[in-house]
Amino acid sequence: PARPRPARPDGARPRPAQPRARGAAMVAASGPESRLAGLRQSGCAKAFLPRAFTPWTEAVLLNTAGGITGGDRLRWEADSRGGAHLSLSTQAAERAYRAQPDETGRVETRLRVGAESRLDWLPQETILFDGARMVRRLDAEMAADATLLLCEAVIFGRAAMGEVLREGLFSDDWRVRRDGKLVFADALRLDGAAALSRPGALAGAGAMATLLLAAPRAEDLAGRARAALGDAPGAGLSIRGEGLLTARLFAPSGRALRARMIPLIACLRGAPPPKVWTL
Repeated sequence: PARPRPARPDGARPRPAQPRARGAAMVAASGPESRLAGLRQSGCAKAFLPRAFTPWTEAVLLNTAGGITGGDRLRWEADSRGGAHLSLSTQAAERAYRAQPDETGRVETRLRVGAESRLDWLPQETILFDGARMVRRLDAEMAADATLLLCEAVIFGRAAMGEVLREGLFSDDWRVRRDGKLVFADALRLDGAAALSRPGALAGAGAMATLLLAAPRAEDLAGRARAALGDAPGAGLSIRGEGLLTARLFAPSGRALRARMIPLIACLRGAPPPKVWTL
């Protein structure tokens, strides 16, 4: 049951504490056959293993709470080791709903990729509703000869509903370590509607995505990746040192963004996105 909050200093009647979602799920694959080596789930976080005719293990994650609002806590973990290839996506786009000003939803992701192993982290988009407050953190540990493909996409408001983001908070931090050494760090913080319109930030884009390929000789794919992106504005590809290739994409809508992401993911992955992705 919900517990009342302490009385406020101004004497106003405190709002009753709302029930909040808690969830954690872990998926592990091991061996050259990519066999399931671990599966754990609790609360609103679920992990499914659909039948997939692929040489790797496919996992689909689901937040049964139906979205994230202030005070919710989610934790995802994945581990690929012993030469395995593990691919993870989500059943649908995540939704970050309006939150109370003093409450923030938090999502934590921890990924581990062992020697000669591969992990693809390819969740579907996160949709930010007006007034959403969401903090997200991704930490990845990988061996020197491992392969890690990351993709996160964010849609700013429901365009079909005519929604405009006027307030809210979104923070997204990535940290990737190879053999214990930090090789990639990316931090994004959008606080208030002004951040969405600044030329040096999003310049009014309706959606954005960040991709990272960390793998031996990842830079060799730069030419094909640029060809997959095409010449349309709103996308950039960078070589961030040996074995690191990153891309940032901006688009007016989620649909336009996905149309550009799919060819790029197929190029970097060597296969189409997971079956749960549809255009």
